Amino acid sequence: MKHFILTILLCICAFAVKAQDADAIFVAMPDQYIPQLENAWRKDLIDLYNSGKEAKLKNTMNGFSTLKKLTPDYLLLQVTERSTIEIKLLPLVNNTNVVCMVTTVYGPVPDSQIEFFTTEWEPLNAADMYTPVPAEWFIKETADKDKASFIEATSRLDIDLRKLSLSPDNLTLTMEYTTPQYLSEEDRRKVTSFLKEEPKVYTWEKSHFK
Repeated sequence: MKHFILTILLCICAFAVKAQDADAIFVAMPDQYIPQLENAWRKDLIDLYNSGKEAKLKNTMNGFSTLKKLTPDYLLLQVTERSTIEIKLLPLVNNTNVVCMVTTVYGPVPDSQIEFFTTEWEPLNAADMYTPVPAEWFIKETADKDKASFIEATSRLDIDLRKLSLSPDNLTLTMEYTTPQYLSEEDRRKVTSFLKEEPKVYTWEKSHFK
């Protein structure tokens, strides 16, 4: 925690960044994080969205990128047919923010990566702000882990896939366990009875998702 506070203070002192909206953060995003869309194209998407038109442009991969939702602190971009980016501005102190970015790839099962940055797109240590729960969290507390049916069913869960979703309306992060979607229909049916129905929901509190 001390390391995190020191990092934030250094970032604040170094950049003296004032609060910014998600559209400005999106335009300033380094190309390495979104090579499919040049800076000028990102501006065009925002202009199209704000004018009430379909915010959809051809990207460098000969596909289309669509700005699905934009608010002062949230953005959802359909980057390609099989990938999305969400950006959320998370408040700290003195009107400063952390940029949280979730990248989800549908291959075909959705799997997400989460990253954190200053508003100048300087990387921050994600471990200081977010702790993923283990796969065991998604198993029902009432499941009899000694039963042969449980052991056989869960043995198929040999990879760990998660879908993360940022809320446009509040400071929450939802995690869905998507590994079962990777299984055959029969194996998925066997394992589902041992899994919780609800996702894991985190809430941003001061400087960390809890």
